[in-house]
Amino acid sequence: MALDGITIANLVKEFKKNLIEGRINKIAQPETDELLLTVKTPSGQKRLCISASASLPLIYETSENKPSPMTAPNFCMLLRKYIGNGRIVDIFQPSLERIIHFDIEHLDELGDVCRKKLIVEIMGKHSNIIFCTADGKIIDSIKHVSAQMSSVREVLPGREYFIPDTMHKKNPLETTWKEFKEVLCSKPMPLSKAVYTGFTGISPVISEEICHRAGVDSSIPPKEFSEDMLLHFYKQFVFFFDAVKEGNFEPAIYYDKKEPKEFSSVPLTHFSTYSKVSFSSVSEVVSNYYASKNILGRIRQKSVDLRHIVQTALERNRKKYDLQLKQLKDTEGREKFKVYGELIHTYGYNVPEGAKNMEALNYYKNETISIPLDPTKTPAENAKKYFEKYNKLKRTYEALSTLITETKDEIDYLESVSNALDIALSEDDLLEIKEELIRTGYVKKKASKQKIKWKSHPFHYISSDGFDMYVGKNNIQNEELTFQFASGNDWWFHAKGIPGSHVIVKSNGQELPDRTFEEAGKLAAYYSKSRGSDKVEIDYVEKKHVKKVKGAKPGFVIYHTNYSLVMDCDISDIQKSESE
Repeated sequence: MALDGITIANLVKEFKKNLIEGRINKIAQPETDELLLTVKTPSGQKRLCISASASLPLIYETSENKPSPMTAPNFCMLLRKYIGNGRIVDIFQPSLERIIHFDIEHLDELGDVCRKKLIVEIMGKHSNIIFCTADGKIIDSIKHVSAQMSSVREVLPGREYFIPDTMHKKNPLETTWKEFKEVLCSKPMPLSKAVYTGFTGISPVISEEICHRAGVDSSIPPKEFSEDMLLHFYKQFVFFFDAVKEGNFEPAIYYDKKEPKEFSSVPLTHFSTYSKVSFSSVSEVVSNYYASKNILGRIRQKSVDLRHIVQTALERNRKKYDLQLKQLKDTEGREKFKVYGELIHTYGYNVPEGAKNMEALNYYKNETISIPLDPTKTPAENAKKYFEKYNKLKRTYEALSTLITETKDEIDYLESVSNALDIALSEDDLLEIKEELIRTGYVKKKASKQKIKWKSHPFHYISSDGFDMYVGKNNIQNEELTFQFASGNDWWFHAKGIPGSHVIVKSNGQELPDRTFEEAGKLAAYYSKSRGSDKVEIDYVEKKHVKKVKGAKPGFVIYHTNYSLVMDCDISDIQKSESE
C-alpha cells in the first residue's frame, strides 16, 4: 500500500521524537528526486531519506548512506546554502494530509536568525519536495510544475505555496456526525470506497479495516443503511481516529508466507489469515517493506536505455523472422518444377509444336498430370526453364534455412538478455549486461581511459539439504558458472526451450537428494521467461555433458542425455545465502 495519512502521522510522531532540535549536518541528493539529510541530534546522528519518486515516494529514517553524484544538483546546493547547519525546530502534518512540514531555523548572511520550511508531499505521481520561506513563498522545489503541466497549482520559484483541494475531502480527525452522514450519503458507491474518497488520508485498506471493526458490510452503499447503523459506524470511525489523534500506533508488516502483503501503523484485524511482524519504528517498517520495491523501481528506470536497445533489436529480428518464414513457404513447391523438367525430357519428343500444355505420367506417384508449356519454346527449352526455376528455389530454400536458424538464435539471445534485465538488482548487474551487449555489437563502446569495474555476482541459494546452488544473472555469468566455476560432476539446470538462467548445484562428489533437484528446478523456472507459470519444464544434466557451441553467443550451449522435470516457480521456501 502507499503511505497514507495515518502512516504519515506515525512518521511525524517518530520524527518529532528523534529529530527536533537536531542540526542538519549534511545534505545530499543521490537521485534526481531524492534527498538524504544527515541530522546531528543529542542522541546521535540520524539520516532522513526523502524520495519524491513518482512511482514510489517515501520518507523514513535510515542508517544507510548512499553514494552521491560528483557534482551536486542545483536544488541540493540551494538547500546547503540556506539550511546547511540549520536547526529543526518543528515538524507537523496539516490535517491528515500526506504532507510533512519541517520548520528549520538558520542564520542568514548578516547572522540574523531566519526560518525556512521544507515541505514534503507524498502524493503518488504528484509527490514533491518544496523549499519555502516562513511566510509560504516557494524558493525552489525538487520538481518544477508549470501551468502547462498542471492547471491546479504551479510549483515554481516565487509562487505562493498552498495545498490544492481538488477532491474536497473532509478531515477525519474533526468531522461531525452531520458532516459524516452528508459525505457518505452523497456518494452512490460501496461504503468502503465512500469512506476513502470522502475523507483525507484514508487508504482503501484502512477503510476496509474500519468497516470490519464496525461489523458492517463494506460493499453496501451508505444510503441503504439505517440511520442507527450509520450512527453506529460513525462512533466506530471516531473511536478509530481518536487512537490516531493520541498517537497509539502499532507499526507492523503483514506477510503471506514470506511475501510482504501490507504494512500499517494500526492493527489490521481483517488480515487474520496473514502473519504479523511488529516493529518498534515505523521508519523500519517503511524501509523494510519498500527496500526491494525501491531498488527494483530505480533499476528499472536506469535500464530503460538498454531495454530500448534490446526491444528494438527484438522487434526487428521478429519481423525479419516472419518474413523469412513466409519466403521459405514460397519455396515449398520447388520439387514440382524438377518433376516437370524431367517429364518433359522423358515425354517431350512427341509434343506438337506450339502446344500450351502436355499430359504425362508422373512415374513418382503413378498418376497423369498436366504440365503448362510456353508455346514459343521447344520442349528442351521448357524443360530448361523448369530446371532453372527449381534450382533457384532450391538455392533460396537452402539460404533461407540458414538465415532462419541464425535469426531464431538471435531472437533467443535477445530474449535471454531481456530476461537478464528483468532479474537485475543493481547497477553492477546492468553494467555487466551492457558489457555483454558491447561484446555482441548491440552497443557501441565509448572511448574511455577509465576502466569500468563491476562487482556483480550470481545469486547464491542453499538447498534444504545443504547444497550450494548458484544462478547466473546474465549470459556472461551463465557462461562463467557453467564452464569455469562448475566441475564435471556438478549438476546443471535450465528451463527447456526458453530463455533463462543457468543453475549450477555443487555436488561435492555426493549424490543429490530428490529435494535438492526439485529446489534447483524451481530456481531455473523462477529465473526464466516463464516466471509466474504454474508448470515449467526443466532440463537437467551433469555439467560434463554440457558443451559450448563454437561461435555461439555467450551463454548458449548444447547438451545430450538430459533428464527432465516439471516445476512451479515458487522459491519462497528456498534459503538465500546471506553472503549473496
